[in-house]
Amino acid sequence: MQVHHILKSKANDAVVTVASGTSISEAAKVLAEKRIGTVVISNDGVEALGILSERDIVRELAARGAGCLSETVDTYMTSKLVTCQRNNDADDVLAKMTEGRFRHMPVVEDGKMIGLITLGDVVKARLNELAMEKNALEGMIMGH
Repeated sequence: MQVHHILKSKANDAVVTVASGTSISEAAKVLAEKRIGTVVISNDGVEALGILSERDIVRELAARGAGCLSETVDTYMTSKLVTCQRNNDADDVLAKMTEGRFRHMPVVEDGKMIGLITLGDVVKARLNELAMEKNALEGMIMGH
């Protein structure tokens, strides 16, 4: 299965972004309101400058206290993004996420962000694929 299959299967393919310079508290509000775990930092909604997760915010709160909430997303975002393309294999993406210990990966083509896939998206797609294979094998065994 390829990344583009996963993007097609998502109910909502919009990528939630905040601009650089946004405060951590504003980013946290966006995460809470949208009930998501990550925002992509982008000034134009196309170029991914970085990514900020709930975990990033919680770690800074624990280390520095509430004062970090007034700082900007640029301070705590991951700027060395690991991305994929729509024709990448989902198993390869899953391996990168597992190895890198992150759960969200921007899908980028020609320098433009075209989507975001999560670890959950990849696992769900893989489980659906396995269920279809199981049903096909059962059908072959039973002679259908």
